[in-house]
Amino acid sequence: MDFQIDKTDGEARACTITTAHSTIQTPVFMPVGTVGTVKALDSYDMTELLQTDIILANTYHLYLRPGDEKVKHFGGLHEFANYPKSYLTDSGGFQAFSLSNISKPDENGIHFKSHIDGSAHYFTPQKVLDIQYNLGSDIMMILDDLIALPAEKERIKLSIERTTNWAEASIKYHRQKQKEGIGVDQNIFAIVQGGIDKEFRKLSATQLTQMDFDGFAIGGLSVGEANVDMYDTVEYTVPFLPKDKPRYLMGVGTPEDLIENIERGVDMFDCVMPTRNARNGTIFTTFGKLNIKGAKFALSDEPIDSTCTCHTCKNYSRGYMNHLFRAKELTYFRLASLHNLHYYLTLMKEAREAILEGRFQAFKKAFYAKRGK
Repeated sequence: MDFQIDKTDGEARACTITTAHSTIQTPVFMPVGTVGTVKALDSYDMTELLQTDIILANTYHLYLRPGDEKVKHFGGLHEFANYPKSYLTDSGGFQAFSLSNISKPDENGIHFKSHIDGSAHYFTPQKVLDIQYNLGSDIMMILDDLIALPAEKERIKLSIERTTNWAEASIKYHRQKQKEGIGVDQNIFAIVQGGIDKEFRKLSATQLTQMDFDGFAIGGLSVGEANVDMYDTVEYTVPFLPKDKPRYLMGVGTPEDLIENIERGVDMFDCVMPTRNARNGTIFTTFGKLNIKGAKFALSDEPIDSTCTCHTCKNYSRGYMNHLFRAKELTYFRLASLHNLHYYLTLMKEAREAILEGRFQAFKKAFYAKRGK
């Protein structure tokens, strides 16, 4: 991986990340392709219509179905899903934590039961990397001990101890595998934990940044805490991360969350929100959210967003989208997902341009003004 900072504006950064499969300009939002596909969309949509340079796939889900060995049989995720650009794969720890009826971490990993068939499994730091080697992703997240918030201090302390120990095991294992010719073009990111406790965040970041990771993520947020606590935690944590490596805030979030955390120095984001909300009828626009199933849109010949240049807005009206949603037509899911992702991706491009031109604060002010805030 090659990483360079192109420009800063305050703490906000415009950077370029180069992997074996693509050049990624930040700030960047990564659409979530859980099981090797962004729901309702295909590789043509991602490469030609949305022009994405990186998407996220889920280690836990692909391990359970179809199985990472099957993905390897097809040449890895890039060949399997016909997506030639970069993939980031998470460790699967969050899903083991959140989806399993029985999820129990110990000192060496996480025991869990499949949400599909109830079968028992065990993720270790080495196991999740082996899965990701088979998937062939460009950026691999290591196993961490995620906890729900609020949490007792003793549990947060234990989470950090495990996360650090697993990080040491992960980096040692990965560097050894690379010497063996495995995962040579794959990069590895550590994940800072610590809840919203500043001293724990400092401790976790300090311990992890002493190791030779290719990038660093801030994890364990957007899991029940107030927005202001999330913003404060990110603002406090970022200065402890290296300036010369990518910074990734996991699982966040709304358009407002992205803008706030770009301002705090974050480079990379992912979230299911744009696609999940699209399927449920919630559309993101320059002027805020709208619920397309509302009766007031039934006769509207306007596009979803008058300022948008996406495939959906250029070709279809609010009235048509309202009809598709109410008729439960599958086409709705594609058109709505295309629009929401286009909005998110465009927002990131506009933020980057503002940073490059030294006007990020004016951009942020205009962003809120258009939304009536």
